[in-house]
Amino acid sequence: MPAARRPATSETGDPLLFTPGPLTTSRAVKQAMVHDWGSRDATFIAINRMVMERIAEMAGGSGTHVTVPMQGSGTFAVEAMITTFVPRDGKLLLLVNGAYGQRAARIARIAGRAVALHETAEDTPIDVARLDAALAADAAISHVFAVHCETTSGILNPIAEIAAVVARHGRRLLIDAMSSFGALAIDARRIRFDALAASSNKCLEGVPGLGFVVCHREALAACAGNATTLVLDLHDQAQAFDKTGQYRFTPPIHVIVALGTAIEEHAAEGGVAGRGARYRENCRVLVEGMRALGFRTLLPDALQAPIIVTFHMPRDPAFAFQTFYDRLKDRGYVIYPGKLTVADSFRMGCIGRLDAGHMRGAVAAVGEILAEMGVGTGAPALAAE
Repeated sequence: MPAARRPATSETGDPLLFTPGPLTTSRAVKQAMVHDWGSRDATFIAINRMVMERIAEMAGGSGTHVTVPMQGSGTFAVEAMITTFVPRDGKLLLLVNGAYGQRAARIARIAGRAVALHETAEDTPIDVARLDAALAADAAISHVFAVHCETTSGILNPIAEIAAVVARHGRRLLIDAMSSFGALAIDARRIRFDALAASSNKCLEGVPGLGFVVCHREALAACAGNATTLVLDLHDQAQAFDKTGQYRFTPPIHVIVALGTAIEEHAAEGGVAGRGARYRENCRVLVEGMRALGFRTLLPDALQAPIIVTFHMPRDPAFAFQTFYDRLKDRGYVIYPGKLTVADSFRMGCIGRLDAGHMRGAVAAVGEILAEMGVGTGAPALAAE
């Protein structure tokens, strides 16, 4: 790297995270965490209440749905959702086209729930016709689990069509919206679901440590006694909030206060529509720039969510991913290794406190590094073409 070059940084001097979360956050979100609050302090309780109400509003669920927070990562929220909403005598059909669908299946099996899987390849969206047939053929299926944006590949699954089929069969839908919530619209007034799980550190641009589940009030009320663990019991957590306005156990206070600031920034950007528009522009600039260098995306544009993009590894024998990764990091850009079984790949995220200028900077850095490595093109191996 030339001696005069200074690494790209966020507004607080940190490397830029081109990842699916944790991700680059604003100065204001970081600054919100420098103070201390008691978990039973009235000011903190008011902030938490605002956060929960605004999340339900984002989902189009004001009045019909309640946000139930769950301490921990997004997977805590997904496990809480599955084990609270699927009764012990229920059966869960999981729509799987990536690692996060597989993780949900593992959760359900560990919890002792009956499981059926509808699997497609990581670069293939969920087959809605096959879902329709599966529900028609198996009356024991009580619930369906779907991932909106599967970050294994960055694919966007047809959640509205999935929800319509599930509703037509009179079954109940659970959604993992971890990588889409806050940037890609899911409106409970048009898409019927019993529960939707997401977290603080994705498109809301908070920091890690809080998951949450947007729950249909009537469906949640029927879940008493379903949970297999105390700490992940969404019904019990919701009951505690109704009675006391407080968490049953110590909450991640600084994370929640930071999320409050992040939600205010989200609103100032234009809500879901505004946040999604910035991410779509980020994705467009990134993909066009990388394709100009010869790289090929795993997904066609029609299936690509503007959250994270998977690129095939270059075929050039001079390319070494660890060297590529390290040199990008030296320049201030942190990317993600691939998580696919269908192709050798790496990923670059479009979310967080990043804009089109950051995307152009990353693409320019990629071009420089390829030249340094003696890699003529980012084009993939013939087998991937």
